[in-house]
Amino acid sequence: MKKLYIAKVIGNVVSTKKDDSLIGSKLMILKVVHADSSHDVIVAVDLVGSGVDDYVLVSCGSAARQTFINQKIPVDAAIVGIIDNFNEGMIKDGTGY
Repeated sequence: MKKLYIAKVIGNVVSTKKDDSLIGSKLMILKVVHADSSHDVIVAVDLVGSGVDDYVLVSCGSAARQTFINQKIPVDAAIVGIIDNFNEGMIKDGTGY
């Protein structure tokens, strides 16, 4: 995966049993938006209080872990921003890349 994506929040995850380092973390289901119109669905830790139907910035890979004090946390995606506005047409038709 690239380091930063635009994604839409489509739901949340409830997990009563998880790694201790994830206790208290809000987990969200995201549909990642790509210029080629393919979509991936991922789970990300929400660091900014996003909600369903929000468009968000998602940091992936080792860049996601750098947002935590404990960088050994088992996280591969973290929501690091809520998008107020963006040109959706650039994503849908690929002219933004």
